[in-house]
Amino acid sequence: TAKPIIDMSVVVLADEDVPRAIERLATIGYVHRGDLGVAGREAFYSPPQLPAHHLYVCHVGSLGLRNHLAVRDYLRANPDAARQYGELKQKLAARHPDDIDAYLAGKTDFILNILRQSPFTAEQLAAIEGSNRSTPPNRPS
Repeated sequence: TAKPIIDMSVVVLADEDVPRAIERLATIGYVHRGDLGVAGREAFYSPPQLPAHHLYVCHVGSLGLRNHLAVRDYLRANPDAARQYGELKQKLAARHPDDIDAYLAGKTDFILNILRQSPFTAEQLAAIEGSNRSTPPNRPS
């Protein structure tokens, strides 16, 4: 069965604040992984002594942050969609336990259907889709 892994975002006021956040997180054991193909969202490996989680640093207004918040808000407002999304994630985790790229690709259509109801441009949706359907640099196999 899949282990629940929470996504967390550290939000900074401006893009110029991102390097300082990266430096500060390193002092408490986070390892910077780069943007993993998602502009405006920096990813980190969590310290081994903490429960598994995904940590990102985003600046206010970045596409990566807006994407996460739009999906979160939609799922909060639509319990049936939240249930369906949870079931999809469980099926994908069982089907692709060691293939994060296949897992992400399997969620992409569901997420894009949500985001099409939000104020994202076609270009922004294409960028989100591209980052979920390809293997970005620095993503572990």
